[in-house]
Amino acid sequence: MVLRPARTRRAGFLEWGPNRLADVAESEKPSADKEMMKALLLENIHPEAVRLLTERGIEVSSMRGALDEAELVDALPGIDLLGIRSKTNVTATVLEAAPDLLAVGAFCIGTNQIDLAAAAARGTVVFNAPFSNTRSVVELVIAEIIAMARHLTDKNAKMHAGVWDKSATGAHEVRGRTLGIVGYGNIGSQLSVVAESLGMRVIFYDVADKLALGNARRCDSLEQLLTEAETVSLHVDGRAGNAGLFGAEQFAMMRPRSLFLNLCRGIVVDHDALREHLLSGHLAGAAVDVFAEEPKEAGEAFESSLQEIPNVILTPHVGGSTEEAQEDIGRFVAGKLREFAAGGTTTMSVNMPQVQVDDGTDRYRILHVHHNVPGVLATMNGVLADFGVNIEGQVLSTRGDVGYVITDAGAPLTAALLDKLAGLPETVRLRAIGATAA
Repeated sequence: MVLRPARTRRAGFLEWGPNRLADVAESEKPSADKEMMKALLLENIHPEAVRLLTERGIEVSSMRGALDEAELVDALPGIDLLGIRSKTNVTATVLEAAPDLLAVGAFCIGTNQIDLAAAAARGTVVFNAPFSNTRSVVELVIAEIIAMARHLTDKNAKMHAGVWDKSATGAHEVRGRTLGIVGYGNIGSQLSVVAESLGMRVIFYDVADKLALGNARRCDSLEQLLTEAETVSLHVDGRAGNAGLFGAEQFAMMRPRSLFLNLCRGIVVDHDALREHLLSGHLAGAAVDVFAEEPKEAGEAFESSLQEIPNVILTPHVGGSTEEAQEDIGRFVAGKLREFAAGGTTTMSVNMPQVQVDDGTDRYRILHVHHNVPGVLATMNGVLADFGVNIEGQVLSTRGDVGYVITDAGAPLTAALLDKLAGLPETVRLRAIGATAA
């Protein structure tokens, strides 16, 4: 059943969202008054994001911490754009309670904290930052590989305890040693390049076909990589299929006295199995930046089975936490949000069809999200023809069950025309940008 949505006026556009009540008063006509679009940014997102959104005339509210589901449900009515990081979960329940929400910006790489399918079904676009913290993560991996190879954390602790422990036993250069990278995406591939520049031999494994950079060599299986590598670094995503990827079986395959790093997702590794292989001496060290369960706020208590084990580096999910990375993430995701808000562009959205257009503020533009079934475009264009509206430009893209078409019209858009389009059975969400006529 498709509910007839009500229209609301925000910052120069009219918007018909999902489940936005049935009856529109006849007296309700597009007004010259323009209410600012509103954005809510959570989890201490970089001020650069605030600047870019405010510069576009968007009213921004910021909070340092995350919100739980109930708090988010209370906070989102009237919010057009939501910015989060990794600790705020945007569930189907949250989306159902947020009819105004046009887009969600994940100011991080991962999007497993967002119900992408539910967002797409409601025409809510989701963006993330797939590249912005790549260098920061890679530098931390390199630093930790060297620190473990030289036992720096243990040496440091002894020095602070007043113990002078000058010894070369167990300390190694990284030059000439074999680094095995599991997951050869943006981070894994750049790690490959930087590690090779240090003189490391690089091998990698990925379930997808990937071009080897430099002298890196692809392994045919994870097992092959584990038996060859002296250091193993994980860089896979958080999809459900990767949960428990590394357990006792995989650690047993690794070479004796090898090093292990996980700076991708906490759910990927069985920490109890890792602990056993560290305490037995099979593994010489480990560096872990991510955990299946993490404190939501700075200063909260943290517990792990990996604590107090020699040559184990534990960090609080700071792989991408540099000022440079956070500024770049703020710039990138806020840029995507404001492009979408202004003109409807969805390039690099992780859940919606990809459409690239110019700014629509000086156009009569219709943004139409619909069920991906045959005949929608013909029906929509028929409605435009019935109202005597000429099409000056049009682009359509589909993704799964969702279609998205942007149409630039040659005349002002009447409320009657937009109501007709919003009422089509296939319509999920409709937004009109630019001037409208009563």
